[in-house]
Amino acid sequence: MDTLIITGSGLTVNDVVNVARHGQKVELHPDARKRILECRAMLEKKIDAHEIMYGVNTGIGEFSEMVLNDDQIKDFQKYLVYNHAAGIGDPASEEIVRGAMLGRINVHAHGNSGCRLEITETYVEMLNKGVTPYACQKGSVGACGDLAPMSQIALLLMGEGKAYYQGELLDGAEAMKRAGINVPGLMARDGLAAINGSNMLTAMSAIWLVDANNWLKQAEIAAAMSLEALKANMKPYAPLLHEARGFRGAIRSANAINMCVSGGDLKEGRVKSKVQDAYSMRSTPQVIGSAHDMLAYARSQVEIELNGVGDNPIFFPEKNLQLSGANFQGSPVAVPMDMAGACVTMVSVMSERRMNRLNNPALSVGLPDFLTKGAGMFSGMMLSQYTADMLIVEQRILSMPASIQSIPAAADQEDFVSMGMNTAIKNNQILDNAYGILGIEFMAAAQALDFRKEEYSFGTGVQKAKDVIRRHVEFLDIDRPLYADHTTMKELVKSCEILHEVEKTVGSLEEAIGSRQ
Repeated sequence: MDTLIITGSGLTVNDVVNVARHGQKVELHPDARKRILECRAMLEKKIDAHEIMYGVNTGIGEFSEMVLNDDQIKDFQKYLVYNHAAGIGDPASEEIVRGAMLGRINVHAHGNSGCRLEITETYVEMLNKGVTPYACQKGSVGACGDLAPMSQIALLLMGEGKAYYQGELLDGAEAMKRAGINVPGLMARDGLAAINGSNMLTAMSAIWLVDANNWLKQAEIAAAMSLEALKANMKPYAPLLHEARGFRGAIRSANAINMCVSGGDLKEGRVKSKVQDAYSMRSTPQVIGSAHDMLAYARSQVEIELNGVGDNPIFFPEKNLQLSGANFQGSPVAVPMDMAGACVTMVSVMSERRMNRLNNPALSVGLPDFLTKGAGMFSGMMLSQYTADMLIVEQRILSMPASIQSIPAAADQEDFVSMGMNTAIKNNQILDNAYGILGIEFMAAAQALDFRKEEYSFGTGVQKAKDVIRRHVEFLDIDRPLYADHTTMKELVKSCEILHEVEKTVGSLEEAIGSRQ
């Protein structure tokens, strides 16, 4: 991959994944460096003039009315970071921390944060040399920025804290030394400029959106497999029908499923089907489509945040002005991401309903009871449904919005907070369950298609998906413990192997916006 040039604009969720997960190198654009230097020069003039500036020569939060003297200004940044490094529990993954650092660099690139250039350049060097701070995932309330985890990251700027380097967890000073990175220390404003944005929850959301989009495409492949196995009427998938209503997500979803079943007897009308199927078969494009549309909106909001000035105060060198406000507030990201997580739960519910139809002899259009040849002696995939149901109930519990859960902090100075980090954490749990639920539908659909393969031929995409599944999980001929198969299928969905193989066969499902038929 080419080096990603950081300008303060144009950063996408895919860029975050490339840098955070795949190690793409980054570089500050010369114009960004110039803006950072100009802003710092203005700030230093204001400090010399003893102009009152929040978090520079005042305390923070409830202490914002307390003015610091010249001797306190520098040390205040150190103690600010110390005090706010107050998270708890397990660390965030390295990719999440790297994504947060990338977001912070892009904020600084605007030249409105007032920190020294050395601060931003140190983060760039840490990304490029693989020094990743150890930061507890829990502790942020998603306002005044993700202060707790961002402060653990900022400890490295003083050669403190801990960091991963070349597979080891080291003291911060040792990690920086081994990587050959100079420790810049903190001067006026530097600490607050390093921590005062919702960069952790935004990075988690950006990575999640990429992964959730890949999961939704696999939900369409699984749906196509189940539809083939259940001898679905495919007329409800006609592009003309969805274009008449106009929702882009539904158009995309219907065409993706059509691509998967194309070339098979069902799509060609050679398999007898009902005049009208149940909703879990008939309205899949509308349901998955609404999730596509929600994720697209959430992505637009996350990318605004990735490219905006999420900081406080904000300095405007061209106007010789500093303004204190609340651009750290996580609600603009938390609100759409709460709904995006709920949409993954919704699609998971529909996946389980199709899996139920595959299992239930009253609904399966002639498939063996619970997808086993020896019903009574054997229970087939009966218990697989139990597992999916448990995962869905957990998803439903987690789908309560975090963005309405504010608890006041800092003596009611911070009396409304976004709780956006809770949104990001629970979305990861929702998606983790979704991999398992979809894996179970894939497994059931492959089992059902094995019973159908002598009756008719399947779409090319469906056949490819079934072939991939059979490389990992055998046909359930007689009962066996299924926990290993369930876990294998969950990891298979997470790996996107089915998706990649199907897209090699039928083309990109994401671009599946067809013409009228």
